Amino acid sequence: MRDSIFYSSIKSLFVSFCAIIGLCLGIFVIAALVGVIGNNSESTKLAPENTEEILPNAKGVRKIVSDSAPVILQINIDGVIGMEGLDTKSIKKKLVESREGDYKDDRVKALLLFIDSPGGTVTDSDGIFRAILDYKKMYKTPVYAYIDGLCASGAMYIALAADKVYSNDVGIIGSVGVIAPTFVNLTKLLEKVGVDALTISAGKGKDAMNPMRPWKPGEDKNYQEIIQYYYNDFVTLVTEHRPLITKEKLINDYGAHIFPAGTAKEYGYIDETGAQISIVLDDLLKKVGIEDDNYQFIKLESTQWWKGLFTAQASLLTGKIKHEFSLSPEADLMMQNKFLYLYYPQ
Repeated sequence: MRDSIFYSSIKSLFVSFCAIIGLCLGIFVIAALVGVIGNNSESTKLAPENTEEILPNAKGVRKIVSDSAPVILQINIDGVIGMEGLDTKSIKKKLVESREGDYKDDRVKALLLFIDSPGGTVTDSDGIFRAILDYKKMYKTPVYAYIDGLCASGAMYIALAADKVYSNDVGIIGSVGVIAPTFVNLTKLLEKVGVDALTISAGKGKDAMNPMRPWKPGEDKNYQEIIQYYYNDFVTLVTEHRPLITKEKLINDYGAHIFPAGTAKEYGYIDETGAQISIVLDDLLKKVGIEDDNYQFIKLESTQWWKGLFTAQASLLTGKIKHEFSLSPEADLMMQNKFLYLYYPQ
């Protein structure tokens, strides 16, 4: 009798547990289907991917003002450029949405770039720079930049789109240069362990710098030419947008070095040092003619948090805990096979 009651209790508990699991899976499936169906509707396609976060104004106060008040939009360049959330696509999306919905009728009067980044990929650094530059020209919108720590390489590239560049006292600025992920030759190691490798390719130089065979003299030439091409473009943009820096000084003296904020100002990389973001915001308000506190200082953040629930890494779905060993940005798989405007001390 006791065994029967115990068995029934265990069975009921097991059925209840399965029912809860089934209900959770059902909710996830329905959410996924709703997402797929919703993505096909016109209204969802036009729905914003970012939501507004109200930031403290120049006096350090957060408050909601009228829907018609002017807006200063902060764009964060924070982290490695080219990684998810800080690529050309995501920044362009924020810029597009800043002219739609609640922000239509030219409410956004200026952009403030908030920078703390070692740089990143060549393509995304250039893409973000040109997106901000196009926005500035199209809408006649002033752009100021504030460096809160590091503004190196690709971040410096993006800062060139700003009309004025400010830094706090501990800012580090510079690193005008290009690098590609390090090539490693494994030939001697393979010989030692007795492993043969064969790469099948077609086209002259298609397997250049193949790590599985001895390298031929000069096969790195094509890569060096591409790096030089990107470097020349970077140097040209710096000398165009930062007129105190001459090409001769940049190439022969400053190179790809980084400098503390005071030195960076002296050389012409930035305009002001020892600044706080409230000072930058105050100057920007004067630039656009806003003389009172009737404005909104905001940033736009992605609302698509739910995407992580449906990725292979989501432990909630897989039941697995993922252990990660953090690599340097240069060694990250997202950075592999890409040319980089990246400050990375070896």
